[in-house]
Amino acid sequence: MRKLTYNIELYYDRDEKMFTVTVPALPGCVTQGKDIEQCIDRAREAILCHIEGLRKAKKPVPREFEPDARIRIEVAA
Repeated sequence: MRKLTYNIELYYDRDEKMFTVTVPALPGCVTQGKDIEQCIDRAREAILCHIEGLRKAKKPVPREFEPDARIRIEVAA
């Protein structure tokens, strides 16, 4: 079985004290987690389920060809 790689984005909700995880290449693929490790585990599960659904519906599975990079920097302002 081939391996696919996807970027995930995490957004922290201070009120809920949870991260929301999205997969930009797979619109509608969303999950949540309480910490980064849990987010990664749940993202893998969500991606697999999403891909399974696409395949059952005989729809193409989007792929990411160029990995994106996001770097957080701090500046004194």
